[in-house]
Amino acid sequence: MHAETGNAITIRFALPAPELRAYVTTYYCTDVLCSPSEPYLEDHLHPEWPNLRFLPKGSSQSGIGSSPLSESPEFAVTGPTSHATRFRVSSGRNWGIGLLPLGWSALIDAQAGDYADRFVDGSQDPAFAAFLPLAQALGETDGDFEQELAVIERHMAGLAGLASTNERAITAINAALIDPELASVKDLAERVGMNIRSLERLSRRAFGFTPKLLLRRQRFLRSLAQFMLDPSMKWLSALDYQYHDQAHFVRDFKRFMGMSPSAYAKLEKPLLVAAARARMDIAGEAVQGLHNPESDV
Repeated sequence: MHAETGNAITIRFALPAPELRAYVTTYYCTDVLCSPSEPYLEDHLHPEWPNLRFLPKGSSQSGIGSSPLSESPEFAVTGPTSHATRFRVSSGRNWGIGLLPLGWSALIDAQAGDYADRFVDGSQDPAFAAFLPLAQALGETDGDFEQELAVIERHMAGLAGLASTNERAITAINAALIDPELASVKDLAERVGMNIRSLERLSRRAFGFTPKLLLRRQRFLRSLAQFMLDPSMKWLSALDYQYHDQAHFVRDFKRFMGMSPSAYAKLEKPLLVAAARARMDIAGEAVQGLHNPESDV
């Protein structure tokens, strides 16, 4: 595990047990202490795979894309996203579990596409009933990081071994998506040995979006990750080689983040830059969407 600390922020990541690494990216804990003059910190989260978050009541507000900010439930489930999530957090500690597409398929009894670009109250949705005991157990801990991590690890170990239909295909698609050489849906279908129609159906069910949008999102995330690790970098130096020119990148940036690259560069990023560095150190990638499902890191 690793921590990145700012003036009022500590973010710690931990890898799941080896048998869960095809399903879960990381467990992560965020401690925030806001000053009296600044009762909350605000940031913009890039598109991601699904996440389960366990938050103190009233400590967070969020909105995906153009949606207005609304209070986050204590057990918040966010499906896969293709738009930025604007969020505010006040003082307190929250935990998160990042799910890979195979993790969603194996652990959640619902199509990822039905939860794409939205968050729900996990305590009110039967699809997430398996995690209610974990939400309750975390609410009863005394705030010790190691104790809370152990609670999560025990609960997740009890879910290990759950099978998903199309497990090999989902893992193959996920692994192909993080290959920077892959440029088209046709190439993706050939790589995983599926016809395009079957690929599109499975993509919506397990990944939340069409293969075309997923490839576009991955290209964008590769560029964004470079910038997050070094915010002093010029955008031109961060561009993925699949971008034809800077205008091409700007169009994608506005699609996924809802603003221009220059506007984003000017924003303070009190949580995301620290999180990118901490995630890179422990998981080998700065953003969740680039996590390798076949990695032993």
